Amino acid sequence: MSDEHPHEPSEITYAEHFHPARPRSLRHRAKVKAPFARRSVAKDGKPTGTNPAYLSWLLSQSMLADANEISRQFSGQGSMWQNPFANPGPRQAVETASVWFTAYPISFITRPGESFLGALADEALWDAFATIGIEAVHTGPVKRAGGLSGWQATPSVDGHFDRMSTEIDPAFGTEAEFRAMCGMATWSGGTIIDDIVPGHTGKGADFRLAEMKYADYPGIYHMIEIEPEDWAILPDVPHGRDSVNIDAATEEQLEKAGYIIGRLQRVIFYAEGVKETNWSATKAVEGVDGVERRWVYLHYFKEGQPSINWLDPSFAGMRLVIGDALHSLTDLGAGALRLDANGFLGVEKSTEGLPAWSEGHPLSAAANHLIGSMVRKLGGFTFQELNLTIDDIRATSEAGADLSYDFVNRPAYHHALATGDTEFLRLTLRTSLELGVDPAGLVHALQNHDELTYELVHWATGHRDDLYTYRGAEITGADLAESVRRDLCDRLTGPDAPYNLIFTTNGIACTTATVIAATLGITDLDTIEEVETARIMRVHLLLAMFNALQPGVFALSGWDLGGMLTLHPDQVAELLESGDTRWIHRAGHDLMGANPGARSSSSGLPRGRSLYGTIPDQLDDEASFVRQLQAILAVRTRYGIATAEQVDVPDVSHRGLLVLVHRLAGPGQLHLTVLNFSGEPVTGTVRSEHLVPGAVVTDMFTDRTVGTVDDLHAFSVEMEPHQGHSLLVQAGGGAHDDVT
Repeated sequence: MSDEHPHEPSEITYAEHFHPARPRSLRHRAKVKAPFARRSVAKDGKPTGTNPAYLSWLLSQSMLADANEISRQFSGQGSMWQNPFANPGPRQAVETASVWFTAYPISFITRPGESFLGALADEALWDAFATIGIEAVHTGPVKRAGGLSGWQATPSVDGHFDRMSTEIDPAFGTEAEFRAMCGMATWSGGTIIDDIVPGHTGKGADFRLAEMKYADYPGIYHMIEIEPEDWAILPDVPHGRDSVNIDAATEEQLEKAGYIIGRLQRVIFYAEGVKETNWSATKAVEGVDGVERRWVYLHYFKEGQPSINWLDPSFAGMRLVIGDALHSLTDLGAGALRLDANGFLGVEKSTEGLPAWSEGHPLSAAANHLIGSMVRKLGGFTFQELNLTIDDIRATSEAGADLSYDFVNRPAYHHALATGDTEFLRLTLRTSLELGVDPAGLVHALQNHDELTYELVHWATGHRDDLYTYRGAEITGADLAESVRRDLCDRLTGPDAPYNLIFTTNGIACTTATVIAATLGITDLDTIEEVETARIMRVHLLLAMFNALQPGVFALSGWDLGGMLTLHPDQVAELLESGDTRWIHRAGHDLMGANPGARSSSSGLPRGRSLYGTIPDQLDDEASFVRQLQAILAVRTRYGIATAEQVDVPDVSHRGLLVLVHRLAGPGQLHLTVLNFSGEPVTGTVRSEHLVPGAVVTDMFTDRTVGTVDDLHAFSVEMEPHQGHSLLVQAGGGAHDDVT
């Protein structure tokens, strides 16, 4: 090669070079040599650290013990070296499955005597999903969760996100049913997505063994042994409880005494008298050596969710998490994993007077890189739920999970709907692009099991002092976040929308349908009849178009498919006692009409009201929500929108309009998503420098020509209230051959 033509390094990835068009079915998936064996150990004697029978019983349920056993099947095996793993592959993940159904096990109503996992293995359900265009099912957490108190199990404190075992919770089914579900998904061309929780566990066997100072189990957690002479600093643990949250004064005392790193950057789920800090103190616990100890442990979330230590010398926490992932992927048969609470894996003491560094820490990035690489080695992919700044999402996505949940634009599109003004939504979309977050690497979702979050951490924390132009004035990020939160609370909750409730400082408990109801001025859900249902459905489809007609994954829930309303607080009064208002939007729902007489799910969540009906009934009605959603997803698939490139979020001629410009794979083709978030008809102009004069504009749904781009790179549109368009812009002949 001559010096005049130096070699230019190729941008092709390792995966693309060695597997340029590798079919999904041929991607190597590592499998266990033998299914995981479960041991049954008898209960005998007192549940103390000096009772060998109790220790054996705890070890039989320990996640770390399971991890040690299952990992041995893969050490030194060639199966671990068949897949590229170093770099995230967001577009490969999207190509594997771009439309997801996100289930919530305890809300799923099944046939009498049928388990949740048995219902998800139903062939009729997968046939319906294939008809609609759904390609993957995210099961939600189905492994045993909660804690242990002596010999007895205690219930989950956070909707099964306080995992305490690798074993499937009998309330949801069996491991055999999970494997059957994975088999049905594969037969239908789909994928099952399971969960792991790298940030914490429940208070199960591993935590109890750690309290007893058994082997390296204390190394799983951020837990610190407090010397007996300093027990006076600690609060007393009320009778009947095993720990108590410490207040800010005690937190400061323990920091100054050299035990803990003190306060963190924020207190998630803050509630006065319940959770005032991120630290709790245990009662005195007898260890395996007969010595009583008290510990103080970190929990970013609830008291029953002790945080995992990713940099303990034993690496016990890391081993536990990786073992759980191995079990889900190689034994049960899942094809992907959600990483829950994975943005809080590193914590470090800061200079005096400042909170500890607990968000955006490099250790979180390193840990996520390890997890993501291991899952890719095994032939799967991961997505993360990371409600942090856009900068941190970009940083973690460079070497961690393959996909990230879109926490940035989700509250923004709700704000656009609530106000009829897309200015903040356009700001969030543009900021994400400017900071290097590709929407093709995001999971764009309608409702999930959590609240409509409005923490807006990018503006409220990381960029709180930066200036933004908003509503014609300069405003700081902190004031911008506060303004948006105030708008959401004023318009979606309160006396005019009592069916939606504020959830601590995090967001609003609501369903998609009740967000829309509040926007439409409906004050009483019981007054919703056929006319109101049609109006709600129209807006629901608009929100589906926003999420589905852009690059990336589109996710929706059973609450969306059925048009579910929130429960009355009286129906879940006991669950609301802790202040967790989210239970009102987790109503029981029967997707397939399997059990019309059921008044609740098998887990006891009351059946909610469905505006749209069951999936089979909707498939028989061409005007139903599901049938219209099917048309949207068909356009998404036909034109390859999921893997397109977003190139512009232009200014608009009406404050209620939103325009997204995407470059398609076809030569000279652009896709435009044009949405009217306002409740009024709009005649406006779509303009973007990416539009070439003379290009023909076609409606993707009807193949009808609707306009031609003029010399100002624009064309006109007429839109009804809450209407959306999906448009193809194709360059014509002459001087302008290509759409830029």
